[in-house]
Parts: sequence; C-alpha cells; structure tokens
Amino acid sequence: METLATKKVSLVLRTLIMETKERIVTKAHELFMLYGIRSVSMDEIAAHLGMSKKTIYQYFEDKDAIVDGVVNIEIEMNEKNFNQQQQIAENAVHEIFLAIDMIQEMLKGMNPSILFDLEKYHGSAYKKFRDHKNNFYYGMMCDNLNRGIIEEMYKKDINIDIMARFRVSSVFLIFNPEVFPPNKYNLTETFWEITANFLHGLVTHKGNKLIDKYKLQREKK
Repeated sequence: METLATKKVSLVLRTLIMETKERIVTKAHELFMLYGIRSVSMDEIAAHLGMSKKTIYQYFEDKDAIVDGVVNIEIEMNEKNFNQQQQIAENAVHEIFLAIDMIQEMLKGMNPSILFDLEKYHGSAYKKFRDHKNNFYYGMMCDNLNRGIIEEMYKKDINIDIMARFRVSSVFLIFNPEVFPPNKYNLTETFWEITANFLHGLVTHKGNKLIDKYKLQREKK
C-alpha cells in the first residue's frame, strides 16, 4: 500500500516531469515560430535549453512529439485569445479589427515556412491543426457573421457558411509560398489587404462607417 510520503514524492516527480516537458515545448515553440520547424534541430533545442539531447528524449520520443506539443500550445493560445476578443468587442466589425491587431502582432515574429513545414514533415500534428482551423476558426467566423447581421453591420443576405469557409481559407492562404512567395510579399501587409477587402464586401453603410472609425484609431496608434 502506498504511504503518504510515497504519494508526496510521486506527486513531486510528476510535477517536475510536467514542468520540464512544458519548458521544452515552450522553447521549441519559440524557436519554430522564429526559424521554422524543419530548420530547428533537436540539438539546437537542447542547446537553447542548456540540457542534453539525451535528456529531451527522456521526455519526448522524437521531434514529432515535440511538434505535437507545440501545436497544442498554439491551439490553446488561439482559443483563449479569440474568445477574449469576442467577449470584449463592441460589435462584429470591432471584433475583426481586434483579430487583425492580434494576428498582425503574431505575424511579425513568425517564420512564413512554419505551416508548410508542418504539413510536409509532421502530418499528424498538421491534421490536428487543420481540424482546429476548420472547426474552431470556422465556428468563430460564423458567430461573427451572425452577430454582424443582427447588429445590421453586415448585409443580411450573405451566405454565412460559404463566407466563413472562404474567410478561414483566405487567412491561411497567405502562408502558401507558391501563392505569396515570402521574398516578395510581407505577411502582415498581405493579411491586412485580404482582410480589408473581405470586410468591405460584407458591411452595410452602417458597418462601413465603423471600418473608417477603427482604421482611424489604428492609424493614430
């Protein structure tokens, strides 16, 4: 029978393991975002952490397992941030502008090859991220479109399903190097151009006035 002292030791060990795994994945997430996934080796992750590669393999079977953990971090962060924006947004148009600010800030420190690397070299993690994109992002966009129609910010005759799917696909299109070569197109500028035109196609006269308002506020910042 397990004693109280043994239980305490076991709990401490589990906590240490969880903290170490979190530290490894957090550092990997930081490096992947900056340099892409393929170009960051296990040796480099270990060096940045000040630990041996052998130690990392005690917690993660291979790089695929680390990438999966990184995707989990990204999914958790995205859900938290977008849910917060939805709650504090003054209206549907404002919600889009809050998302623009958040995503553009993220893009500044993001290597454009990261999704390409994920899809080509880490299929299981990519499927998880793709499913998240097609469910969570799609659902958030449907909510926004419905809200905009109720608030009379968006045209009432738009097809919510089609426009939500189009929006999700167009956002992630900016990472396709065949469509937008990174040496020719800036991620933040491309994202803004696509979003601005998408929004202008949705809004009513009332919504258009809000676009002008929020654009002016961004310019003043």
